[in-house]
Amino acid sequence: MKKLVLIGGGHSHAIALKQWGINPLSDVELTLITNVIKTPYSGMLPGYIAGFYSFDQCHINLQSLAQFSQAQFVLDQAINLDLENNIVICKNQASIPFDLLSIDIGSTPTTVTIPGATQYTIPLKPISEFLQYWHQLIDEIQQNYQQKIRLAIVGGGAGGVELAFNIHSRLTQIYQQANQPLNNIELHLIYQGKRLLADRPISLSQKVENLLRNRQIKLHFNETVSQIDQSQNQGKKIHCQSGFTLECDRIFWVTQASASPWVKKTELATDEKGFILVNHYLQSISHPQVFAAGDIATMVNNPRPKAGVFAVRQGQPLLNNLKRSLQDQPLKPFIPQQEFLILIGTGDQKAIASKGKLNLGSSSLLWRWKDYIDQKFMKQFPC
Repeated sequence: MKKLVLIGGGHSHAIALKQWGINPLSDVELTLITNVIKTPYSGMLPGYIAGFYSFDQCHINLQSLAQFSQAQFVLDQAINLDLENNIVICKNQASIPFDLLSIDIGSTPTTVTIPGATQYTIPLKPISEFLQYWHQLIDEIQQNYQQKIRLAIVGGGAGGVELAFNIHSRLTQIYQQANQPLNNIELHLIYQGKRLLADRPISLSQKVENLLRNRQIKLHFNETVSQIDQSQNQGKKIHCQSGFTLECDRIFWVTQASASPWVKKTELATDEKGFILVNHYLQSISHPQVFAAGDIATMVNNPRPKAGVFAVRQGQPLLNNLKRSLQDQPLKPFIPQQEFLILIGTGDQKAIASKGKLNLGSSSLLWRWKDYIDQKFMKQFPC
């Protein structure tokens, strides 16, 4: 029996597990190593924050998925690899041998370079940890509506923008349902660039900025965070290179992605941010017995942004090449698309669509389209 081990329950692995369960290889022992039982689907996370979805609606049950695919389910965290002997070293359990390995563990926002960021901010990823802080915040608000809540989001890409819309929407709902004044909510978005969504057309940036301002969300451009510390009233204080400072109660960190630190400790070839370098087969360029997909992987010849759409698209090609490798067959290249559609939920059951130079919305029709796509994706997995 050959041993195929998957580390992480990201979108690519979720799709690979589902398809493996439909058409498995009989002479292969499959193992999934993950530190969570239920993993969030990133496309529905903003809607969950806004209160449009339940927890189960936007989470993939990895234990059920492993059972469906007849995989051994190991609830643990990989912390290193012995690539000479093909062994995964886990945090709590015995080491796990493999013949073929695939890694899909996502990414985390970069905090280590900013003094105080690791200690005083809440990274958006891992999403499961972010949601714990989010639930705590909701509980605190519902216990004391009179207390003013000052929140800051650092990062002006699609993730930061969508988070701002949906946090504002959810908090507005909570205060309105309790017949409380909305002026107790103060929400800031800080970005080092001169406009939001800098990799998209300026018309989209202007549209998004106008919508955010209409909701009294305060935008701060050309501000590079240099330090974060604790203020005298036990809140958090953001210091920027320009001299601008901001005191707040919570800081959500949604900046450029970085790799999990343990990956750098392995002998795998990585880029300067620690992401695993893979070829157009999604195979490590240094160790052919290792594959990687999703945010943790950087395609050498076809680099793309760290976006969920690429992780989803990589799922089937990854599975195909894992099977081909196990059967000693030639691998098939995967070439990701150049342009990709993004659908930004604006927190009011409307959405904006952007692809290339075009953008539409916000409109409820686009939200219904986004909701249909997301719900269809989730329905393929066992509960």
